[in-house]
Amino acid sequence: MSDTYGQNPDTPKNADAAPANGAVPLSEQALASVHTSNFPDVLRHFHSSLAVSTYQAGKLVLLRPDGTAINTHFRSFNRPMGMATDSGRLALGSNLEISEFHNMPDMAPKLEDPPRHDAVYMARRGHITGAIDIHEMAWAADGELWFVNTLFSCLCTLDNRSSFVPRWRPSFVSHYAPEDRCHLNGLAMRDGQPRYVTALGNTNTPGGWRKNKRNGGLLIDLEGERVLCEGLSMPHSPRWYRDQLWVLESGRGALVRVDPVSGERTDVGRVPGFARGMDFMGPLAFIGLSQLRASNPFTDIPITDDNSDRLSGVWAVNIENGNTVAFLKFTGGVEEIFAVQTLQGTLFPEIVSEPEHLANAYSLPDEALRQVQLTPPPKDGEPSTYTY
Repeated sequence: MSDTYGQNPDTPKNADAAPANGAVPLSEQALASVHTSNFPDVLRHFHSSLAVSTYQAGKLVLLRPDGTAINTHFRSFNRPMGMATDSGRLALGSNLEISEFHNMPDMAPKLEDPPRHDAVYMARRGHITGAIDIHEMAWAADGELWFVNTLFSCLCTLDNRSSFVPRWRPSFVSHYAPEDRCHLNGLAMRDGQPRYVTALGNTNTPGGWRKNKRNGGLLIDLEGERVLCEGLSMPHSPRWYRDQLWVLESGRGALVRVDPVSGERTDVGRVPGFARGMDFMGPLAFIGLSQLRASNPFTDIPITDDNSDRLSGVWAVNIENGNTVAFLKFTGGVEEIFAVQTLQGTLFPEIVSEPEHLANAYSLPDEALRQVQLTPPPKDGEPSTYTY
């Protein structure tokens, strides 16, 4: 595929929503989608797939190119939100815990015959945080996982004893309390360390951000705790990419580039929905869109005035010219997107947490693995005792 990302997207077609082996049975009609015909080729060009979380539907969705269609593979979790990926690992924040999955591609032959999966993310550990409204997450260069604890208005890490370890909170938040005082939500890493965050209000009262959610948002540089931008319309998903700072002004459906010194901001592209969740590949930003029905607390903002179609899905936008290149739109079941994460280097991944697959899937240190002697498989007609 050539780099023709400035072209208009092709005509939408039905996505393949058939669940792969091991998936929770779902109604295709209830969880349906359509996509532009070029979306599979866009992912194949980067030899990648996408992971999308939707707490509204309680699903982690894998978007995988499959011939001329996108295979939308749904896995059930309790209120899945923030995600982080890093060299064969995937972390997922949900209602009460952070779950970690590790890629064990050798498991692929056990899942389907003939094998289709080129990555198999197996459940490896979980950490109970309590209900803290986990938002964005990211791994630092030293391997430590950072995450936004929105309920307590702080950035956190984990240890072996605590539910969470607060590491930073905005100076305008006077103390830790489970009161969602500013709706801290977005986290951007720079040079392998937490550097930028977004919040929906410069407020220090329980739920105080709600009074001016339309344009009370801010973008903060953690270095010197400097407010780079104020007056943003519900900012989410700050990112440092290609030596530039990006943020989604969700309330306007806008992809914005921000000068990291002056704070000057420039609209690069617009999408037809509440923009939240973003990751990059090449010149493309993959942006999550949410419908925001009338019952959602994030209504009464510019995008709900302008967006009568109330679209949800993933839009691929060229960051060099702002053009929409491709998109996948959910037509049933999924109304809100939280996170979008690229899974680079895998076209057809799987997420596994079922006991029948975990029971005999072992991961050992290399030194120990060299000393493992496996019982060979039985010959034809012999009783089977080989379980590895």
